Amino acid sequence: MKYVLVTGGVVSGLGKGVTASSVGVVLKACGLRVTSIKIDPYLNTDAGTMSPFEHGEVFVLDDGGEVDLDLGNYERFLDVRLTKNNNITTGKIYQSVLEKERKGDYLGKTVQVVPHITDAIKNWIESVAVIPVDGKEGPADVCVIELGGTVGDIESMPFIEALRQLSFSVGPDNFCLIHVSLIPVLGVVGEQKTKPTQHSVRELRALGLTPHLLACRSAQPLLENTKEKLSQFCHVPNQNAHHSILKQLNLLSIAAPPNLQAWTKRAETYDNLKNSVRIAMVGKYVGLADSYLSVVKALLHACIACSLKPSIDWIAASDLEDESAKLNAECVLVPGGFGDRGVGGMILAAKYARENNIPYLGICLGMQISVIEFARSVLGLKRANSNEFDSETPNPVVIFMPEGDYFYIPVDQSGGSYGHKVIIPPFGAAFCPATCRQLVDLRYRNAEYVDERHRHRYEVNPEAIGVLEEAGLKFVGKDETGKRMEILELYSLSVVCHVTKLDLKFFCFLRYPQILELPSHPFYVGVQFHPEFKSRPGRPSALFLGLILAATKQLEAYLNTHQNGC
Repeated sequence: MKYVLVTGGVVSGLGKGVTASSVGVVLKACGLRVTSIKIDPYLNTDAGTMSPFEHGEVFVLDDGGEVDLDLGNYERFLDVRLTKNNNITTGKIYQSVLEKERKGDYLGKTVQVVPHITDAIKNWIESVAVIPVDGKEGPADVCVIELGGTVGDIESMPFIEALRQLSFSVGPDNFCLIHVSLIPVLGVVGEQKTKPTQHSVRELRALGLTPHLLACRSAQPLLENTKEKLSQFCHVPNQNAHHSILKQLNLLSIAAPPNLQAWTKRAETYDNLKNSVRIAMVGKYVGLADSYLSVVKALLHACIACSLKPSIDWIAASDLEDESAKLNAECVLVPGGFGDRGVGGMILAAKYARENNIPYLGICLGMQISVIEFARSVLGLKRANSNEFDSETPNPVVIFMPEGDYFYIPVDQSGGSYGHKVIIPPFGAAFCPATCRQLVDLRYRNAEYVDERHRHRYEVNPEAIGVLEEAGLKFVGKDETGKRMEILELYSLSVVCHVTKLDLKFFCFLRYPQILELPSHPFYVGVQFHPEFKSRPGRPSALFLGLILAATKQLEAYLNTHQNGC
């Protein structure tokens, strides 16, 4: 196995994840198979309980792993499916070592950072690196490892030592180190300063690791004399990154010239786009764009497929409290979240989109919000709510459902991530509106079900389904048991709606018929899963694509054009 290690120096947030992903893309373009590992030195066992404001988005994998957002970058760039073991944390390592100690696996020895913690890190890396993630048999050719944090941080020291030992054990032809660093430009003189990078490289060398390449970030393109100075004082080659990596790993004889035509075409297409579409993103964590990184990327994939640039209006749900407020956008997206802060603003956004024929996509919490709003506004259940926000609501249209075959999360824990099949009835079946079924057909080739990733603990109340569907809110996708609602779509027809009264079980119908004329809506869809996690460049999520097409009034024409040739 060949290893490429990406470290960072001077300051954090320089783009080590994008650098690692880009290196993987270049190596894959050379015909090599690539896998990835992200090391996070924090004590948390995973990212599942971390605030989005603290660490950005929590990315969910096929096996339910809640991991750092950089693994989302790896999956999107490399088009692979990683596992939770591809994300190593200090918490996971210490937990595994302490479990072995309690079982007596160390035979009474004193358990120490060296060698026990460092050995655990090396063993974890070497065992995960050989697991195929691209759907093919056998291990990958190269494993790209990103070490989070900054060189010199106390918490990353055991990982630095373990990686030093790994580089020695695998040999120089199997290990390449890329150091990401900052080249600041002083505003007074406008000179690019290399000293911080020189000191960072010196500190890395003192720890036993020598960079083979530097990836430098700066406000301006590096000048030739800056490159020459870095090359001379940090002992690294100048430019031709892919050739230098392949040479260091002794892969020049088997690697093909990089074929990056598809990526180049995407970049050129994006750079030449003139028109844009305005999207209102009404969420809880809009103060940090990384909190919704996969949603933003999925919108980008869909917009490029429609020859548009995304223009996102970041709207804090907690600020959207005025019922007379208008959303000046062509479509509305309400993403996932936890807790009751900002729920009122999300409900207003869903109501505005429904009543004004604005294309709407609700994801996870956003789907539950659309159910609550519909129950309040259409069914007249003014106190309809989720048990998550109001445990005493007389109309619990969203409830906690711990029982089931897929997962069980104790009440005192916060997670709830998993992946499973979403069953969608064939087009033409009862209560299967055309829009969602056709979009799914286009994306999944007429599949009877789709595999999607979930991260939630609350579900639409099964006992509320009948009255909601009778009023026109159709649940067109369910899980295999039929108890969990996965996809909803607003159905356009005239229906007879009934005033309802709650009994101890849920709804009892009092037959006071009312004719309810539901307007024809271009796109009003909610999903309990997270389609953004499986969107890829060149293969946008069907639901995001549908939202953008509907926002630009192209959806019907698109479906008519593609439905026969999908």
